[in-house]
Amino acid sequence: MATLTEAPPPLTPVAPKAGKPRGRGRRTPYWLLLPGILWLLVFFALPMVYQASTSVQTGSLEEGYEVTWHVATYWNALSGYWPQFVRSVLYAGTATALCLLLGYPLAYLIAFRAGRWRNLIMILVIAPFFTSFLIRTLAWKTILADGGPVVGALNTLHVLDVTSWLGLTAGDRVLATPLAVICGLTYNFLPFMILPLYTSLERIDPRLHEAAGDLYARPWTTFRKVTFPLSTPGVVSGTLLTFIPAAGDYVNADLLGSADTRMVGNVIQTQFLRVLDYPTAAALSFILMAAILLVVTLYIRRSGTEDLV
Repeated sequence: MATLTEAPPPLTPVAPKAGKPRGRGRRTPYWLLLPGILWLLVFFALPMVYQASTSVQTGSLEEGYEVTWHVATYWNALSGYWPQFVRSVLYAGTATALCLLLGYPLAYLIAFRAGRWRNLIMILVIAPFFTSFLIRTLAWKTILADGGPVVGALNTLHVLDVTSWLGLTAGDRVLATPLAVICGLTYNFLPFMILPLYTSLERIDPRLHEAAGDLYARPWTTFRKVTFPLSTPGVVSGTLLTFIPAAGDYVNADLLGSADTRMVGNVIQTQFLRVLDYPTAAALSFILMAAILLVVTLYIRRSGTEDLV
């Protein structure tokens, strides 16, 4: 009887034998990555290798070029066109700062205050993308035309006196001056600043603002201690997306500037398409790329964030 009433011992579950993953299943992620890898190889890596070989070639278009490892081309390009490099960094940096000053309040408004108008404001932000980059830049020639309403208003407010003293304009003229180029860069790349900022601000939990208010924090303190630090990834992403293309841009300087406002992108275009000095043009391109990589690396390390949006 004692044997009959005892509970049976618990059964130990037996784990199913893990079968070997099928070879096709293991290779699926690599097949999915293959189109992107081929795209990068064909349209990025191979042109980079070709331009690198071009930068160390000597010869002419009539006689042909050959690789002679003439690295002095880099020094000649840098020593001959360093003012354009400095000008590109200054113009791009100024336009990036202006985009941040203009874009952050608008992104904050869209994220926290727009309400039912959010979608409409977002459409207005991306509306410039519906037209050509060239058309948008040409429109600024009309906006900043001599004798136009914008120039007249700036003259009335004596703004041009200040900008002329700073060297941004020339007397009563705005076109063909550094100010016109910076305005074009700011307008064309402003959406690249607003969109990452909006994405970063939208991720902030509103309860954090409520908690700061419960701790008697003033609105400015809440912004300085909570909102801005949490939006740092958007600030870093927006500034990079603005500065990098602005530093290599040549359309705004070509259409809105003059010979005194030429950027390094204009020099590269001239060397490739007009002078036909391909080694110098390739060397200038690699110097510009190296300078941008250095600036971006130092900036990211200084910002102290790796969470980019």
